[in-house]
Parts: sequence; structure tokens; C-alpha cells
Amino acid sequence: MAYNDKLADRVRELLSAQRKVEEKKMMGGLTFMVNKKMCVGILGDDLMARIDPDIYESVLEKKGCREMDFTGRPMKGFIFVSAEGTRTKSDLEYWINLALEFNKKAKSSRGKKK
Repeated sequence: MAYNDKLADRVRELLSAQRKVEEKKMMGGLTFMVNKKMCVGILGDDLMARIDPDIYESVLEKKGCREMDFTGRPMKGFIFVSAEGTRTKSDLEYWINLALEFNKKAKSSRGKKK
């Protein structure tokens, strides 16, 4: 599945102030790793965000937001936001900022042992 290049550029712009951002193609889309931790991504026209599980339920009520059920089961702490929820710069900033806030306390996934 391809990802929305325009949305990717908008995300890059908002993440440009971060020091350690790495882009990886995964899950059929593009993922932005911040400090070696998955932060946000793009799958088709949707933004994927890793947010604090403690606010997960309340955030699902926001415009364009839904559970991330990529594997067939919802993943608490991960959400999809449709184009409706990322239309304006302030909308997109809201989601990016939620993901960056959680990134500070999120645990990095373990790398494969060599």
C-alpha cells in the first residue's frame, strides 16, 4: 500500500525540530522513528500515531480518529487519523504533539540480538 506523499511532507516539516528522526518504510507505509522509537507513520491517506494509552479512549472521540486495527485487533496506544482529522496544520500538529509527548516516556522496542 502506498502512502500519501503530501502528508509525509507535512509530517516531515513538523518533525524537523526534532533531533533524532529516522524514516523507515514498514507495514506498507512510512514510519517516523523519534529517538529510535516508533512515533508516527502514514499508511495510505491515514496518519498513524503512537499515543499515551491513558488518553486512548478519550482521543478516539476526536474528529477522524479511530482504533488502529492493522492486525485485525485494536492496538491500545496506536490510532489512525483520517484525512478529515489532519486537514489543517493545527489538526496535524495536535496529533504530532500527542505522539511526541508520549515518545518521551515510551519504551523502545527491543532490537534483534546478533
